[in-house]
Amino acid sequence: MQASRPVVAVFGAGSVGCFLGGWLGTCARVRLIGRQRVCAMLSEHGLALTDMQGRKRDCPPASLECVTGPDAVDDADLVLVTVKSGDTAAAARELAGRVRPDALVISFQNGLRNVSTLRGHLPGCTVLAGMVPFQVFHRGLGRLHRASAGELMVEDHAALAPWLACFEHAGLPLELREDMPAVQTAKLLLNLNNAINALSDLPLREELADRAYRRCLVLAQREAMGIFRVHGLRPARLTPLPAAWIPCLLAAPDAVFALLAQRMLAIDPQARSSTWEDLAAGRPTEVDWINGEVVRLATEHGLRAPVNARLAELVHRAERDEQRIWRGEALWRELLAARRES
Repeated sequence: MQASRPVVAVFGAGSVGCFLGGWLGTCARVRLIGRQRVCAMLSEHGLALTDMQGRKRDCPPASLECVTGPDAVDDADLVLVTVKSGDTAAAARELAGRVRPDALVISFQNGLRNVSTLRGHLPGCTVLAGMVPFQVFHRGLGRLHRASAGELMVEDHAALAPWLACFEHAGLPLELREDMPAVQTAKLLLNLNNAINALSDLPLREELADRAYRRCLVLAQREAMGIFRVHGLRPARLTPLPAAWIPCLLAAPDAVFALLAQRMLAIDPQARSSTWEDLAAGRPTEVDWINGEVVRLATEHGLRAPVNARLAELVHRAERDEQRIWRGEALWRELLAARRES
């Protein structure tokens, strides 16, 4: 890292990218790289960042650098890749030949394949896997709220050493992990709820408080865990309960779940999944890299994943403004029918 104020480029100025970049602005020069509509919003409203602990940070428009071109990474010391998984290949091609060989690249993205894609296009760079465990809820006009708990996790590597103090100072301490494939598998398992939350059209807390929706998630998670076992993928323990026990908790009656899952329900009352936000904004979702990833893993072994395939199909219907909202019991029956049909 340079002795002067380091340069951090955030490639993908969405909710997560802007939230991370906004806080890192306390210890680095941050460039947000995003679409024109995002830059226009930030130039008018800036960023207002909050979290569940009451921390606040206001970033007025004049304090922000938001650009649309990839050349903004040319002199970056650190590049955070936060684009949607469907845009990773295009992002990697844009970054190739631009990122300095001595720069560090961290993928803070959902899914299992983004890091390998980035490494394939950036062979001379150190590219690390990262994971964002908390929800970032966009309240509109640059107001971003961290709606749940958890610390950023990053693949342990010596190249992180100069950055640990910066992330700590920004209130984003890094938990270094030697088992990032297991961490990403566990996050994928939890993210299977994103589609269900979007189809419920409810805040996460309300959706998870409804046993019918939780039973939908049980079907999706148990199917995924069976596929993971075939691939030798073992999810890391990211919650108080081991991953294999979570479906049992989800299937419990509402009163029992509310008593035992207080930490899981410690979410801002208005928070919703990123899939819901994408549908509400008319953007393509990441469902093909979440539920669709389970389907791909199954196909690689000649197996099927009908529950996750149906969830992906229903989200795609919602993207086309077909049936958008599913009540819990109806969705559960739809998923059971998909499983029987297979």
